[in-house]
Amino acid sequence: MDQSRATTLVTADGVQVTVRLTRGPGSLAFVVAHGITGHGDHDQVRSIVERLGAFGSVITVDLRGHGSSGGQSTVGMWEVLDVDRAVAWARELGFRSVVSVGFSMGAAVCIRQAALALHPEMTSEADPHVGNPVEAIVAVSGPAFWYYRGTKVMRALHWFVETKPGRAFLRAKRTNIRPVEWPHPRPIEPHMAAGMLGSTSLLVVHGTKDRYFPVEHPQALHRAAVKSGHLDADLWLLDGVGHAEAAVAMDTIDEIAKWSLARCSD
Repeated sequence: MDQSRATTLVTADGVQVTVRLTRGPGSLAFVVAHGITGHGDHDQVRSIVERLGAFGSVITVDLRGHGSSGGQSTVGMWEVLDVDRAVAWARELGFRSVVSVGFSMGAAVCIRQAALALHPEMTSEADPHVGNPVEAIVAVSGPAFWYYRGTKVMRALHWFVETKPGRAFLRAKRTNIRPVEWPHPRPIEPHMAAGMLGSTSLLVVHGTKDRYFPVEHPQALHRAAVKSGHLDADLWLLDGVGHAEAAVAMDTIDEIAKWSLARCSD
């Protein structure tokens, strides 16, 4: 039986985002951030929530411009405020440990949110202030670099995001893209953020058959964390697996949950 409930939170910049809480055992909360065109009530996300829910409570967030949330998507820039507000809500609810779990765009957002929470001095127009650190981050199928066009599907995605007809098509999928270019300087890239995580645990999960981002992306994320002196950064390359929520196996979700529990005191 579905034990989830939805509510609306307001981010630091005034955007109303929809979150859903599914209660599970213990005092660990997973904050789940979807990929582009996704949302917390998507069937694939709900399946992931059900598996994670055997290990802890789960908060899904419809990132701005997606699903039931307001605002417009900035494709990974200001979405850090959405995850930050969800993490803050988890703390308000009394959860002692919080692990952010992001898929594709959501993976980049989770890494950036965790890094910016530890480095308030990095605040800029493109990297807004966030103040809610997490115990660990799981980045599934995430990019390491911005503006990557090295695969056919990413070239197509850029067309959808950057053109008026493309954005109109995405709106039909409940995805409202902000039709404004990013400011200068650009947001901190995910691989740079991965090198700013201090002692926060990081798990990078990526399929070798990912059509969006080849394995150079997870390798760059992991390498940046390790080079920074990070002592708890793991890389799981999954042979033959594709991209993000649609491809990840449920037994992998179980292993992600076990990895997370091992890094959180309950």
